[in-house]
Amino acid sequence: MSPGPSAAVSELGGFCGDPLPTAPRLSLQVSCLCGPASCLLCGCCPSARNSTVSRLLFTFFLFLCTLVSIIMIIPGVEKELHKLPGFCEGSGSVLGVQVHADCSGFLGHKAVYRMGFAAASFFFLFAVIMVCVRSSKDPRAAVQNGFWLLKFMVLVGLTVGAFYIPDGSFTSVWFYFGVVGSFLFILIQLILLIDFAHSWSQLWLRNAGEGSAKGWYAALCAVTFIFYAASIAAIALLYVYYTKPQGCTEGKVLISINLILCVIVSAMSILPKIQDAQPHSGLLQASLITLYTIFITWSALANVPNQDCNPTLLLRNSTGSAEAAQPLTTWWDAPSIVGLVIFILCTLFISIRSSDHAQVNKMMLTEESGAGASAGDAAAAESGVHRAYDNEQDGVTYSYSFFHLCLLLAALYIMMTLTNWYRPDESLRVLSSPWTAVWVKICSSWAGLLLYAWTLVAPLVLPDRDFS
Repeated sequence: MSPGPSAAVSELGGFCGDPLPTAPRLSLQVSCLCGPASCLLCGCCPSARNSTVSRLLFTFFLFLCTLVSIIMIIPGVEKELHKLPGFCEGSGSVLGVQVHADCSGFLGHKAVYRMGFAAASFFFLFAVIMVCVRSSKDPRAAVQNGFWLLKFMVLVGLTVGAFYIPDGSFTSVWFYFGVVGSFLFILIQLILLIDFAHSWSQLWLRNAGEGSAKGWYAALCAVTFIFYAASIAAIALLYVYYTKPQGCTEGKVLISINLILCVIVSAMSILPKIQDAQPHSGLLQASLITLYTIFITWSALANVPNQDCNPTLLLRNSTGSAEAAQPLTTWWDAPSIVGLVIFILCTLFISIRSSDHAQVNKMMLTEESGAGASAGDAAAAESGVHRAYDNEQDGVTYSYSFFHLCLLLAALYIMMTLTNWYRPDESLRVLSSPWTAVWVKICSSWAGLLLYAWTLVAPLVLPDRDFS
């Protein structure tokens, strides 16, 4: 019987840590790219779980696609995209209507959509392949945790193919896929944020009980105050810049509704009955959720298609220049930059962390923090070899398919973020911001507040269930 994956991994990890001549080292590096994730660490990184390394490498692929998309919307690079054969024919179809327009002003937009399509197709492919993988003994687990050079080639092939997709109605249809995927990814961001806020509060309260209580409580109050102060300042700025004394009713209503909802969930978090059921709930979590909700509100208002009510509105015509009385076009506005940073943090959060809460792990299909690690951690510590070890022989520590689904949604979210959620009008002459983007973001903020409120009242509504 041939040695199993674990034996091969151990042997390969040992070789990677030893000095080798140049030729053998080069040969080994090539084999590492085609082999398991374990060898990719070699001797330069600490020992880590195979499951963690694989998630980080898939996340690296997503970040690589994001970096290429960012490069393609840089004005100097965007102007060169017309040299790609067939990429800008000057004609196309929108919703079945043939039109003729100069697409030179939309090249960056089109390139980002095609990169998003390639990345989404890549992760969808792996989400389908990895359905119902139960342990690393499944042959498909070797595909998940290895063959990285082949995976990279597949991603490159999908990217090249995506740039040859005929215009037709591709951009119009793919826009709605992006909208739905972005909405779902915002909900995932909110779940992770709520979990992070609860874990943060529990950690500081635990430290307060074990050490200097005054210092930890002071830090807790200071951070909570900063979050609420930033939220209040942001709300004031939203009223100043995105509303007018006469008109802009939609902006006033949306800001006011979210302000009221944030006040309600903040008050709920310190109610005596909720404190009895959840001693660790408090204003720290509520302040963080409030700040994120205000950010989503700001992002939504930045898509209001009314120049009088949206000073940051960007309008681009088909020649790539701004229309009369319009600001110069750029793909980079403040909400997009903040959204990009949050996207990076949340994607890394998905890749490297498991929750301390069983309910979140059940929802996100991940392992409990520290689960299944003791044997592998002990063996890695005793061996002293820097390698990734197989910690999934008895069962996978996360759902492979769900992880790829999360990265698929992340790819759609970053595609919409980099294009400011804009789409061409029916004449293909102007890229404008639709009301669809506004309502998707606002509804996601409401769903997030509702979800946080549920985490507060769930122990009271369902007293027989364990929410510890």
